[in-house]
Amino acid sequence: MCCDISFTANLSSLADYFPNLEFDEGVELDTEASVHIKGHAFTAHPIVYRNRSDQQLHVHRMEWGCIPYYIQNEMQFVRQRASMLNARSERILNDPTSYWFKIRERRCLIPVSGIYEHREIRGWSKKVPYYIHMKASPVFFLPGLYSVTELPDLNTGELIKRFSFTMVTRAANSLMQQIHNSGNNAGRMPLFLPLNMAHEWLDNLNEERYRQLLAYEISNDELDYHTVYTIRGTKPHPHEKQKNEPYAWAKLPDLHTI
Repeated sequence: MCCDISFTANLSSLADYFPNLEFDEGVELDTEASVHIKGHAFTAHPIVYRNRSDQQLHVHRMEWGCIPYYIQNEMQFVRQRASMLNARSERILNDPTSYWFKIRERRCLIPVSGIYEHREIRGWSKKVPYYIHMKASPVFFLPGLYSVTELPDLNTGELIKRFSFTMVTRAANSLMQQIHNSGNNAGRMPLFLPLNMAHEWLDNLNEERYRQLLAYEISNDELDYHTVYTIRGTKPHPHEKQKNEPYAWAKLPDLHTI
């Protein structure tokens, strides 16, 4: 499961990648907090999507972790929500029983500067966190699906329209297989798409092209990575650096020799 991302660019820079992009009311970004965005916190993040009313591309704040449109009691769904952070690409078009199949046309893009993933080292008590990003661009866009539901405000009871999203994942390439090498979802990675294909993701897709995008595997050469200090807990970086900055782990085995 990929549940840690980073977005360190200016929010306005999204318009450089999507001309005529419209920013919905309330879209803002805490740049300090966005160095490390934790999926399990279910916080809101600026998401690019095609608005169904005007068919234009918008940026809207959406919560990470899809809340299905049929949910009526948010508190009863709390435990299940962690399972909605990621959507397996294999289920989106192939599993009619899946919620992802039901919202397969609600596609969105998650703007990021990079993602975090953990690697297990044999004999080590702690996993080593890595920061992975695209070489070609300081900002890239991970495909996702989004959901819209109306739920009562827990304080006032007023019905509020809630936007939430999930990140699409696929089988890992050979580099990410070595980094994300343990846990129930080992060997998975986000669906990394080049910018031109990310644009396609938001357009009308026939099923054949949809499947081609879901099957796309980014090459190792297009990714860069480095180890970082722990991203779990509140322990500060020993050198007072940001969580996405390089940190050297002593005696760390090389990825390609294990």
